[in-house]
Amino acid sequence: MKNETVQPATPKTPPEPAAAPATPATPTPTEARLRAVLQRHGRVLVAFSGGVDSTLVLRAAIEALGRDSVLAVTGVSASLAESERVDAEALASAMGATHRWLDTHELENPNYAANPTNRCYFCKSELYDRLQEVAARDGYDAILDGTNLDDVHDIRPGRQAARERGVVSPLLEAGLTKSDVRALSQAWGLPTWDKPEMPCLSSRIPYGSAVDPEKLRQIETAEDVLRRAGVRGGRVRHHGEIARLELPAESLERFADATFRDTVAAGIRAAGFAYVTLDLDGYRKGRLNEAVAAQIAWRPSRPPEGTR
Repeated sequence: MKNETVQPATPKTPPEPAAAPATPATPTPTEARLRAVLQRHGRVLVAFSGGVDSTLVLRAAIEALGRDSVLAVTGVSASLAESERVDAEALASAMGATHRWLDTHELENPNYAANPTNRCYFCKSELYDRLQEVAARDGYDAILDGTNLDDVHDIRPGRQAARERGVVSPLLEAGLTKSDVRALSQAWGLPTWDKPEMPCLSSRIPYGSAVDPEKLRQIETAEDVLRRAGVRGGRVRHHGEIARLELPAESLERFADATFRDTVAAGIRAAGFAYVTLDLDGYRKGRLNEAVAAQIAWRPSRPPEGTR
């Protein structure tokens, strides 16, 4: 068994203190369903990434069970961008949550590093195995994730890992869609209500191309260039020497400006790419999975046994 490292969260840049706004005295039907799901449990550990879903779960768990009954844990590895780590710490601090970092070692697993289409299964297996150790040791009776109702319609190998380990999905059980999550987050004053989805850095590497720390470093550095240029929610896809930029529609027109374009391209080349290309289709959630779904749809079905 690998040695577990669990550390109290200590950000490089301490966030400004902020008080979590109070929820309404009379809950809406959505809030009531979510609270009812959470109150089935006593002490809970939230797999907390700092994204819109897990932030709402953490806030709702604190409201339903009290701060002393909730622990937020963020898995840390080379696939987590430093900007996401800082955001997670700031959010947990603003909510007054007890928060820890947990080192994970998915990159040491050859099944993960080979980057198959079910890569996320191996990542989540590593995370939930480590979280189970923390929960058992510290007396938490449930591990919560941020899966919502829309996620069941996407290709999500990590869901299998969660089911195998009994991870609870309060948003899914309460029937909240992504739009419900964003609406409730906005009503509760959470700054993540309109945060773009930001999966792990490994998701920028096409399936079948190996994941390694150097590629992840290049991707993180290149996406920091986009972020500093004011591009929100962009992706840098790693194709060897080529960085393929997938950008929200509202950002595409900015690249018509030669100065802006040259500045961004120079910054991304400095990350270690020889060429920088702009995908004219722009960013669309789940584009890597679209190819997987197409392969499944076109896969010829096998005839029943005994027939020809």
